[in-house]
Amino acid sequence: MTSLPASMTAIAISAPGGPEVLVPQQRPVPQPGPGEVLIRVAAAGVNRPDVLQRMGFYPPPPGASDLPGLEIAGTIVAVGPGGDHELLGQAMCALVAGGGYAEYCTAPVGSCLPVPKGFSMVEAAALPETVFTVWHNLFERAWIAEGETVLVHGGTSGIGTTAIGLCKLFDIKIIVTCGSAAKCAAATALGADLAVDYSSEDYVGAVKAFTGGEGVDAVLDMVGGDYVRRNLDCLAEDGRHVTIAFQRGAKVEIDISQLMRRRLTMTGSTLRARSTDFKAALADEIHRTLWPRLAEGGWKPAMDQIFPLADASAAHARMQAGEHVGKIVLAVR
Repeated sequence: MTSLPASMTAIAISAPGGPEVLVPQQRPVPQPGPGEVLIRVAAAGVNRPDVLQRMGFYPPPPGASDLPGLEIAGTIVAVGPGGDHELLGQAMCALVAGGGYAEYCTAPVGSCLPVPKGFSMVEAAALPETVFTVWHNLFERAWIAEGETVLVHGGTSGIGTTAIGLCKLFDIKIIVTCGSAAKCAAATALGADLAVDYSSEDYVGAVKAFTGGEGVDAVLDMVGGDYVRRNLDCLAEDGRHVTIAFQRGAKVEIDISQLMRRRLTMTGSTLRARSTDFKAALADEIHRTLWPRLAEGGWKPAMDQIFPLADASAAHARMQAGEHVGKIVLAVR
């Protein structure tokens, strides 16, 4: 094994605040513990939870790195005690609970997936956070199936563009909402069956018109607040509503009898604080079910912009401006 440096460059949060609080620091290279590997990071994805953490609204779970960054791609350069040394040198992407904005990052071995055939490191770094989130919430919690129709808000976000891609792979119709005509056009170009400009059109009416009055089988919601009641109006009988964020508020009043009459299901989840065993089981299912299709060239993530690691503040400013389409990634090496 190649000797490792004692220190590395990482992007730390100097204090809660705007993008400017992201600053390069020298940190000790982390050491992998039992069940972990050390990855020399080539690229790291930028996600909305990173922004929330930087602002002081989303602290890392106990035991996780204080550095932002929830998904990485790179090469395994060390394994923890009792680990499999055959993993050394393998190219992997990984879901991590923090620490991705750095030259080296530890990851649970069960949360690592091989870089798919034909993918660059930058493309692979754009996979774990959104793929794990969309797979778990749409395919497992909402149990969508071939021939069904879903509604996903934020159609040009990382979650939205990933949902479009995965729905197309599995013959599921997808309606998305976006904040402008230009974003609707981008979502449609990526494969959305319908994109609704929520700034100028009532998405409930558009959903009903598209589905012939039936409604969609599932809604993936990251908006919350007053959207929840409208989302329920979009659901067909036996429809499923999955919440993964609440940008417009965590509290809402609904008519519970509507759930009873129409047999609706409401659920939700967060991913970061889930156990390593849960994430490993999820990774295994994704590897068996989705990864072969990626290797066949079935889908690649929509890439917005790539920034050097030192420009993490500019990457966050890009995300907060809301003009991005697809994934923002930091190139570390």
